[in-house]
Parts: sequence; structure tokens; C-alpha cells
Amino acid sequence: MRFFCKAIWEDGEYNYAAAYGFIPNIHAYLHEEGVHDGLIIAPGGGYCMCVPQEGEIVAKEFYEKGLNVFVLSYTTDITLSVPLRRQPLADIARAVRFVRARAKEYSLGKKLFVCGFSAGAHVCGTLAVHHEDATDSNPMYADISCRPDGAILCYPVITTGTYTHPSSVEALVGKNPSDSELEYFSLEKNVTDKTPPCFLWQTATDDLVPVENSYLFARALKEKNVPFAHYVFPNGFHGLSVPTEEFFNGEFGEPYTMEQVRLAVSAVKAGKGVNVSAKRKAELEAQFQDKPQDASQAQDKKNEAAQYEDVRLWTTLADKWMKRLQAD
Repeated sequence: MRFFCKAIWEDGEYNYAAAYGFIPNIHAYLHEEGVHDGLIIAPGGGYCMCVPQEGEIVAKEFYEKGLNVFVLSYTTDITLSVPLRRQPLADIARAVRFVRARAKEYSLGKKLFVCGFSAGAHVCGTLAVHHEDATDSNPMYADISCRPDGAILCYPVITTGTYTHPSSVEALVGKNPSDSELEYFSLEKNVTDKTPPCFLWQTATDDLVPVENSYLFARALKEKNVPFAHYVFPNGFHGLSVPTEEFFNGEFGEPYTMEQVRLAVSAVKAGKGVNVSAKRKAELEAQFQDKPQDASQAQDKKNEAAQYEDVRLWTTLADKWMKRLQAD
């Protein structure tokens, strides 16, 4: 396996105010031989972070299925101080162009898919419906499309309406968004016949993002005749990622997706936060205390994994769905 990390923005291109030195990047998992289609993964985390349990563990799952995989650490804001707006869209659009521009170097096939979880699914879904808006001023990418060949949306945040996930929307557009912003980021309202094929899955008992989100998007896709697959599993909590024994043991792989959070929290603790309220500063100091890990909490989770054997099938279903598109 070839493994490496690359920043997707060049010097002077990225200027998000609350970055604290972070630059969005991709971690690559590439096969040593042969040509393989690609998958870019966007972890969730409520637009406050990119959680590690939806990063490397997912990448290795699809690497083993024959894809060249990239985990995108896009812009988030743990301080809830600087609305993200279209920056995550710009990040994933650049990531698609960045990978496509290096297709020969990365031994990529013709197809490139995106796969997002929760708020990361909103990032991928935003690209799916608004890819024409995501222009790039760098001449290197001027003629490279950012429209993915397909989007996999896992327990997705979709709507800014009744069934929304309020904290994700707050991080994205702030506490007082305009009606036009809410309309733009309510993805079910923006599906067109140019939206790429989509694969959605969620659990009916999702305890954080209502399952209605995936139904709303599936209905919108159907109305616009966009090919899609939609699976709803009867039981399971939000954030199931790939529900293996390793997942339930907390063995997610390297936590590199938390880089921006670490930089932001360090800045806030040092009194260098950007527009961070005293309340939020206190919350972050309490949440991110330096505590030794309790090794006694690590235990075999075979029984927990067995409860979600049906949900575990989503990766196989998604793989077969991608293979069908690869054959087109």
C-alpha cells in the first residue's frame, strides 16, 4: 500500500479565518500495482470536526474491495465562531479536482466516487447538487470537473427544515442565516437532472439525524429521475460507520482527521481564538482536558458487532453499486 498525505490548497489559496494553521488535506491509500477507480471519504462530526471513526477504518474497508481511497479532512469549526458557509464545498470540489489532475500518478481508473458520513454526507451531497457552483480559480484545475461519478451518503444530514440537525446547520451558516442560505444548503430542494447517481443508507432508529433526511433526498432524486439506491436498516444508532469488532473496540486507525480540532483548541486555550465566546472557550477547555486513557475500557466487542450484521452489509451493497456504475 502507498500511504501519504497531501495538502489540497497551495500557499495563498486557503484563508479560512479559524483555520489556526490547518490546511485541508487528503490521506491516500493506494494500491502498489494496477489501475483502480477512486473513492474520496468525508468523515462526519457535525461540521465541528472530522471524526476518526469514519476515516481510516472506512478507507481500509474499501481499499480491500479494490479501490484507491482518499480520506479528506475538510474545514470544520469546533469553536462555532466563524460560519463555514461554502468552504467545505470548495474543499471537496478541490479534492476531486486534485485527485483527477493526478490520475496517472495515483493509478486511477475512469471513475471517482465520494462517500460521506452525517455532516460529511452533507458535504458530499452539497457537491452532488451544487458542483456547477464550485468553480476553481487555479488554472491547473480550470478544465477539470468536480462532479463525482457517484455519491455515497451514509446517515446523511440533508435538510435545513423540520428534520434538520440544528448544530450542523449552526456551524455551517451561523445562528442567523438568511433564507437563501437555508434554501441553498437544504439539499433535497436543489437536486437537478445533473446530480450524479447516489447511494443512501441510514437506520430507522437514528438517534441524532432523523431518518426522514434520507427519505427526503431519495424522493427528490426520484422526482428528477436521478438513479439512486436507498437502504434503511431497522435498528442502529447514529455514527455506526463500519460496525465491525474493531469499530466497537475503538480501533479506528490513525486519528489524523482531528488535526484542525487540536490546533483550534490549543489556540483557544492560549487565548488566541477567533471570535470565540467566553462560554465556548470554557466548554472547549472542559471537553478537551488532558486525561490519560483508561486501558481497562478496551474490551472485546464481538457481541455488539453481531447486533449490526445487517448494517455491516452496507459496504458490500455500496461496492456492488459502484461496480455497476463502473461498468457503464
